[in-house]
Amino acid sequence: MSYQRYFFYSFGLFVMLAKSVLAHQPVMDMAPRWQDGYGFQIRQEYRSSDELFSGDSNVDNPLGLDKSVSTIWLEGIYTFKREVRLSFKIPYVDKKRTVLRNGTPIQESGSGLGDIIIGMPLKSYTNQESSTSNIAFTPSIRLPTGSTNGNYSPGDGSIDVGASFSASFEKANLYQYYDLFYWKNGEGDNGIKQGDEIGFDVNVGWHPYHDNLTNEGVFLMWDVSARVEERGQDTAGITGGKRLSTGPVIVYYQGGMMIRAEYKYPLYEDVYDTQLSFGQEFNIGIGFVF
Repeated sequence: MSYQRYFFYSFGLFVMLAKSVLAHQPVMDMAPRWQDGYGFQIRQEYRSSDELFSGDSNVDNPLGLDKSVSTIWLEGIYTFKREVRLSFKIPYVDKKRTVLRNGTPIQESGSGLGDIIIGMPLKSYTNQESSTSNIAFTPSIRLPTGSTNGNYSPGDGSIDVGASFSASFEKANLYQYYDLFYWKNGEGDNGIKQGDEIGFDVNVGWHPYHDNLTNEGVFLMWDVSARVEERGQDTAGITGGKRLSTGPVIVYYQGGMMIRAEYKYPLYEDVYDTQLSFGQEFNIGIGFVF
């Protein structure tokens, strides 16, 4: 197999997992790149927080309010042709939190199937001898497949629609990705109404090692994510605000398999009223393309 084919194949595998943490962007953004190719991955996502914010200020949390969300994602893609793909994300959610109810801290939890996301990445490529780039438009829909029973349910009962505009640039040892997205969130059950969300992501990746004989290698990447969510409401109170988070990603691949791990820390938050921080995020996953 030629070096150029290895180059495009390994970069495609890298991107397969590089953006999977983002709910707006369907997984496997660029892999597989061949007609009738397909892939899937299983990913564990975890975030937690016991930090309380009022606006952009950290405040005391004497009652020990906290929250944690653990999600196992089954995600996949089918490539009709290089420019047209269909992707899905199916979450299983396990959530816990301590909130105030009538002035008393109460522990709440919920688990089960979450809200499924379906997307259709549409791409236009520009290829050169030692580099490639593409621009993409991705319409998406989030369906109310999750249960809305209980005070901390895995679903919210709303139909949400989104759109993403992205661009990526790749060379043998450097990768760049820029993505602007918007989610229009509908009105859910039990008084839940998440605010509409706009976000911007920048990823820069370095490819320090690749073995042509085994198609084995490593990617290192840094992720920066910005989010602005309008004021909303869930069963615990007001939601929405602004945040900026960043962190490293490391990826190992061999053949059609890839393992990816990520950590992300919130650098800045500004919330409506008083809310718990969005929290630190951890991700680890394994994926395959065929």
